[in-house]
Amino acid sequence: MTLAKSRNMDEFLKNRASVAGLIVILMLITAAILADFIAPYDTDKIALKEKLKPPSWEHPMGTDQLGRDVLSRMIYGTRTTFELSILVVALTSTFGVFIGIIAGYFRGVIDEILMRLIDVLLAFPSIILALVIIGALGPGMINTIVAISLVGWLFYARVARATTLSIREKEYIEGAKAMGCSDGYICLRYVLPNCLPPIIVLMTLNLGSVILSIAALGYLGLGAQPPTPEWGSMLNEGREYLRDCPWLCVFPGLMIMLAVLAFNFIGDGLRDAIDPRQMVIK
Repeated sequence: MTLAKSRNMDEFLKNRASVAGLIVILMLITAAILADFIAPYDTDKIALKEKLKPPSWEHPMGTDQLGRDVLSRMIYGTRTTFELSILVVALTSTFGVFIGIIAGYFRGVIDEILMRLIDVLLAFPSIILALVIIGALGPGMINTIVAISLVGWLFYARVARATTLSIREKEYIEGAKAMGCSDGYICLRYVLPNCLPPIIVLMTLNLGSVILSIAALGYLGLGAQPPTPEWGSMLNEGREYLRDCPWLCVFPGLMIMLAVLAFNFIGDGLRDAIDPRQMVIK
């Protein structure tokens, strides 16, 4: 098992795009954690005399329509975006894996009901469902987490179910049943560890999609509310000044693109490095 892990790590490190993506994400996470120390200005400080100034040494990313430093708001926006994204992925993956293991392990009526429910929900675009949910709940960061989480667990459930079905008839599962192990113990001890490799890959890839969803809701004014800095809401605030002050949209857009690409590169590297056939845990 240790040799397999070492081989997987070597394969990942050979992928230059994945390593570059990992470096970018680590830098963004570091900036988010140290935002209180590295942001040059107060994100909420209004200075109308400084409004809409282009990038300069004093304000490397310029200022917005209220004279606030864009760089400082970008740094704090990184914290907001990553906090929301990580929380959403944690919630959706946990719930989705639980549902998938239950459906795949017990089969029968439970599996049929859960899979038909997933099929129905997958028939609708996830962003449309999220808009309907957040429209009913109202705008805000908490409701954004709820809306995206309620539609984001479906693929985790499908992947976990498929993995569970592939191992539920294995000899060591039958042996555990013969020894009197409970279904809960078997799922936790044998099924869940075998679900983790593909789920980890899916989580990494899904982080990019979640960042886009959060930014989209923020752009529509349904996510983080002013004055909280968030990349999507910053795009929304800057769109009215796009022609004369393009930096208000360019920098948040670049950050969204950079973060999504980085997570996609990491996910691709993990997918190539982790061979599920070598990861069966007995």
